[in-house]
Amino acid sequence: MDIIHSAADLRARLQREPNNVFVPTMGNLHDGHIQLINIAKPRAACTVVSIFVNRLQFGPREDFDRYPRTLDADSARLKEAGVDVLFVPDEREIYPERQTFVVEPSDLQYILEGAHRPGHFRGVATVVLKLFNLVMPHSGIFGKKDYQQYLVLRDMVRQFALPIEIIPAETVRAQDGLALSSRNAYLSAEQRTEAPRLYEVLKKVRDELGSGARDFQRLDQQAMAELARHGWQPDYVAVRRQADLRQPSERDRNLVIVAAARLGRTRLIDNLEVQFLA
Repeated sequence: MDIIHSAADLRARLQREPNNVFVPTMGNLHDGHIQLINIAKPRAACTVVSIFVNRLQFGPREDFDRYPRTLDADSARLKEAGVDVLFVPDEREIYPERQTFVVEPSDLQYILEGAHRPGHFRGVATVVLKLFNLVMPHSGIFGKKDYQQYLVLRDMVRQFALPIEIIPAETVRAQDGLALSSRNAYLSAEQRTEAPRLYEVLKKVRDELGSGARDFQRLDQQAMAELARHGWQPDYVAVRRQADLRQPSERDRNLVIVAAARLGRTRLIDNLEVQFLA
């Protein structure tokens, strides 16, 4: 595995490759990231992974400074997984000057996660477009745990006519159902025991939908109240359309239940897709 730190060296290295597939990450890798790599590897001659904690997607009171940086352990895991190129730029390499040109996503950036993290998706889209321009992959792999992020990047690639296929990967969970996330490391032992409740709440909403419930607002409020009763601070639980995260109608058959809530100081997100026969 080649570990590369500069954009110039990355471009020179990738000139030798007939094609490549790309997995961008912020590091502190877990089994969910390794699943992305396992999906990526059969798709191209060269598998490229980046590790970059992107300041632009963090709000002023978020965890940029304390976000876990575990490069040595991450490098060992990536080498074992068969990654060909690891790109680890520093901030000056990605942003050598103040980033005044940014990618402004659609109105999707203002709802759900975007409403609670203003500017987040602008920062995500801007850095991913920049990384795409450096790596020039034919496909990029993104986990569906970050469901809204996946939709934003899918739409960005389509509207800019980028020759890149965005491939979603299913959420990887611990045995008790908790979606794997780098931020799970923030949880205390007691909070880690409580954390799977978020997924359990999503499954309850799914089951009610399966039983014919279509009062989406009631389902959302009921789920948030259950989390609050157990010490969570929910930002949202919402039944939405899979295609665009808009409010569904009773006729919609492809739905997703998305959720974000704080457990202590740790903010967890999750989602669960639901399909109904026409």
